Amino acid sequence: MRATVALLHDDGIVRTSTPAIAKKAGVSRGALTHHFNTREDILTASIADLLTHVTGDLHRFAEAFAARGGSSDEIVDYIWGMMEDRLWFVTMEFLPEARHNPDFKAQLVPVVRDFHAGLDAIWVALANRTGVDPAHVRTIMNATRCLVRGMLSQTILRDDPAYYRTLLTFWKTQIRQHFPHDTDGVCVIARQALGPIAGVAP
Repeated sequence: MRATVALLHDDGIVRTSTPAIAKKAGVSRGALTHHFNTREDILTASIADLLTHVTGDLHRFAEAFAARGGSSDEIVDYIWGMMEDRLWFVTMEFLPEARHNPDFKAQLVPVVRDFHAGLDAIWVALANRTGVDPAHVRTIMNATRCLVRGMLSQTILRDDPAYYRTLLTFWKTQIRQHFPHDTDGVCVIARQALGPIAGVAP
């Protein structure tokens, strides 16, 4: 599955054939087809595995954030780093295929839904600890992910780190306005802990 994700990122979905996956993984074609009947099966399993690891890392970040305190700026930076680290570029490879391949789409929808449910639970936990309306926090964080997706799409043709830093800095100032601040002017989420996010599977 790691070999499949690497091929999606490095070579694109068109070149990610089952022979290429078997070669990259160092297994025989027969061994691959023994576990996965179709290319869509290995692609779906690999994408699910990637999202599981990403979500697990996100949970660990949230718990560390709770233990030491942190700011909304850190959350924006984390989302940027999470998406930039292959996730969005792999997503751009499989989304067009899902659009035109109903069977592949049907397999992916529950996988992506579970990923979004894990993210949503974290945003709701954040809302509960900061006293901000959960629906409002969910909108802020989803808007952040949409912004980051658009920015990362631009990086393919625009290599301009300063430009992206400026956009992220602007967005951070917008988000800060939505959280209550204490008398020091420090965002309350820097003072309050998220606490363990119980009952949320990666």
